[in-house]
Amino acid sequence: MTAKQVKEFFDALKLISAEKGIKLNVLIEKLKSAIVLAIKKQYFGVNKINVVIDVDSNEFKVSFFKMVVENVKNFANEISLNEALSISKKARLGEMLEVLVESKQIGRLAAGAAKQQIMQGIRDIEKESLVQRMGERVGTLVAVPVEMVDSNKGDVILKIDGSEVVLFKNSQLPADDFKVDDIVKVYAVNLNSSGSGCLLKVSRTHPDFVRKLFEVEVPEIETGKIEIKRIAREAGVRTKIAVSTNDPNLEPVGCCIGNKGIRIDAVVKELRGEKIDVVKYSENEEEFVSFALMPAKALAVKILVDGSSNEKIAFVAVDKAQISLAIGGKGLNVKLAAILTGCKIDIVAVDEAVDDVQAAIDAALKERVAALKVNEQESPFEEDVAVEKSEQELLEEEDVHNFEVERMLEAFRSAKKQKKAF
Repeated sequence: MTAKQVKEFFDALKLISAEKGIKLNVLIEKLKSAIVLAIKKQYFGVNKINVVIDVDSNEFKVSFFKMVVENVKNFANEISLNEALSISKKARLGEMLEVLVESKQIGRLAAGAAKQQIMQGIRDIEKESLVQRMGERVGTLVAVPVEMVDSNKGDVILKIDGSEVVLFKNSQLPADDFKVDDIVKVYAVNLNSSGSGCLLKVSRTHPDFVRKLFEVEVPEIETGKIEIKRIAREAGVRTKIAVSTNDPNLEPVGCCIGNKGIRIDAVVKELRGEKIDVVKYSENEEEFVSFALMPAKALAVKILVDGSSNEKIAFVAVDKAQISLAIGGKGLNVKLAAILTGCKIDIVAVDEAVDDVQAAIDAALKERVAALKVNEQESPFEEDVAVEKSEQELLEEEDVHNFEVERMLEAFRSAKKQKKAF
């Protein structure tokens, strides 16, 4: 190639490097490999090939190394002494001689025979670079403009780090309605780099989307002074989030809500009005169940373990006037509380207006336990007195908590078969 062609070649390399976000030295190494592969296909049997691509000196050359011999038997790797001397006066028998490939051939190799390998190398590097960049996004909150909206499917096309990413309709909130150029906040869930593409999965319905929004709005979470312990979410409707702190000077729930609710309001606004219950986390399971059922007030909580499945079941006594509040619309409050605490929840109604509230709670729990003792003749308990004793121990407990109403009866029928269940 002429000096002008070589300069244009290196200018093109630099341009590709800048446009594709590929390091120039990595691109050059891939290019060298592609040229070597192309030469081996064109000059079958050649063993030693040297490719020099030096950006600093604008040097670009391709050469073979051949052994200088008297009688050539292997034309791919040997050269006669006479021909060698015509190339270099220092050529000697038994030594290796560097034989340059003609400039025109180099040009054809770079632009023609090696084109497919070179472009594949560039695509490979581009994908590796994309995977690395996108991988750094996983687990983070990303704010990007909308490139396009699919009016038929409702999918939204975003551009992240120069690549198109799809926010699918089922990963959007029910109230989301995006237009081109709108700035959208999404949570990068994971990366699928299989196949020829690189797919970054983004979501606005993932529970950690709420976590990241709180990290932005609550500095104490970002610095680690407050920790989000658990999240239970029904995207677009309601979220329960449990928080804790080791700083005695901080009130974690209040910090997350903010002065006059300014912090939580910012999160609710981004979630299109989704309700958020911020509750205090507790290592005491009964206490945590009580917190999780808020805004309903638990009068007492008792947690038992289903011996057949090892599932925890929480009896929660609430005033009969708060039954609807505790259960929530379509059972959502108790459902999310169950997810948050990892317990099943059975809500027991108590009349808080009676003179002896504790007696009412005891009676309600006793009735619940009695309801589970169906077909008592099939009970594996050795003595009825042992059952009565365990019931009494249950009634003496003052704590109460909550979980899912569903499957409760079935769970306790299994629990009654365990001697130590009650």
